[in-house]
Amino acid sequence: MIAFVLRRLGSAVPTLFIVVTISFFLMRFAPGGPFNLERPLPPATMENLMRTYQLDQPLWRQYITYLSNAVTGDFGPSYIYKDNTVAELIGKGLPYSIELGFYALLLALVGGVTMGTIAALRQNSVLDFSIMSLATVGTTIPNFVVGPVLTLIFAIMLSLLPAGGWGDGSLSFLILPMIALALPQLAVFARLTRGSMIEALHADHIRTARAYGLPARVVVVTHAMRGAMLPVVSYLAPCAAALMTGSAVVETIFTIPGVGRYFVLGALNRDYTLVMGTVVLIAIFVIVFNLVVDILYGLLDPRVRHD
Repeated sequence: MIAFVLRRLGSAVPTLFIVVTISFFLMRFAPGGPFNLERPLPPATMENLMRTYQLDQPLWRQYITYLSNAVTGDFGPSYIYKDNTVAELIGKGLPYSIELGFYALLLALVGGVTMGTIAALRQNSVLDFSIMSLATVGTTIPNFVVGPVLTLIFAIMLSLLPAGGWGDGSLSFLILPMIALALPQLAVFARLTRGSMIEALHADHIRTARAYGLPARVVVVTHAMRGAMLPVVSYLAPCAAALMTGSAVVETIFTIPGVGRYFVLGALNRDYTLVMGTVVLIAIFVIVFNLVVDILYGLLDPRVRHD
């Protein structure tokens, strides 16, 4: 297992290198620049800014400089947020995004698996059709619709929860953004669990377990659930990375000071270093969670060996 983990961590280095390289040149080749405003700056001012941020150097030299600094964790200064480095901005916003994303992931995973299991056990019943209909609605309605609707109902009309902000970080401030962030993923988990659970319940070893007279709860939880979780675990890595690195839509709607909004603001304003920093962050999260998923695969399926 240790050798497997070390190999996966070793393969993460070229993966990050490719991500950084592609992202760097895509940002540079995109039209516009960080200082291209509707009202052009004076040539002398533009020249000073380009020199200050080393944008007047050849592209290959900018790339080498950025790569050598990124290895040490230095992603450069932000062009939008003056007097702030990208690492400082990510350090400020990441704890908020991780906490909100963790609760949203927990809600989506537990709720989705529970609903999917219930639907599979009541296959083709009214309850099954109802759960799957709700799951379909959950996957089709975007966050920018769910968020304002939740705010309108629970914050404005009923005055039960705060409309936005982080406040003191208590659960009351997190409930609405957590639900808005988790609903689409909850629907996906429910659909994945239902399909895999139905397949698992018709497997030969499940029929054998029932023939031995094992209780239904033991058959479902101990035997069927283990195999049914494999597709869910496969989807867990990209889902966890997306939720814990922040959602720009949800964080903007509920004014959460997380890291997700930096990506959109950086892209809109051609803040090269800020976009690159968030891309590297997301890539690291995806790599780490993929490693966790591979380890979980070995625990759920004895046929999977990590030698």
